[in-house]
Amino acid sequence: MYMIRHGQTDWNAEARLQGQKDIPLNALGREQAHANGLALSALLGDTVSTYDFVSSPLGRARQTMELARAAMGLVPGDYRIDERLMEISFGDWEGSTLRELKQVTPERVAARRAAKWDFIPPGADAESYEILSWRIGSWLSSVERPTVCVCHGGVIRAVFRLLADMPRDEAAEIGIPQDRVLRIDRDGKSVAWL
Repeated sequence: MYMIRHGQTDWNAEARLQGQKDIPLNALGREQAHANGLALSALLGDTVSTYDFVSSPLGRARQTMELARAAMGLVPGDYRIDERLMEISFGDWEGSTLRELKQVTPERVAARRAAKWDFIPPGADAESYEILSWRIGSWLSSVERPTVCVCHGGVIRAVFRLLADMPRDEAAEIGIPQDRVLRIDRDGKSVAWL
């Protein structure tokens, strides 16, 4: 399986908690998506037709998938959507930076820092990384063939936790690049950025 985090958005550049808000790619994000498509094309070669292509339903992931597929010489819109691949919900915190939140609710930001994997922000639809990992575990168990997936940083953190058995604290903090492709071998034990 190959996983790609969506390309950069303006909110990524501003360190805003994006979550499930539908923010489009910026110019750099479009370049990253195209470059990741070229990299995948070189990696997959003639085997590309054996792969299932699946994306989060959020626009930034779909735009990344379509730009990557175009760079591979494939029909841009010929892929599936899976709701389970949607980014973690940051609830009421979406659209804010941690710096801004620290000014308003420093105790909640400190609580998140102390236990990021299990922390649930305020808001009815908010999730922790642990809750997100339940969705992602369900999706992973449904993968039946070689797959190219475009998703989000939180989703890939959950994959590291579930497949690579990465410790919770490490998985919650690991940086997820937007300009590289992640390869996960069939057994799930070999995970590497390309």
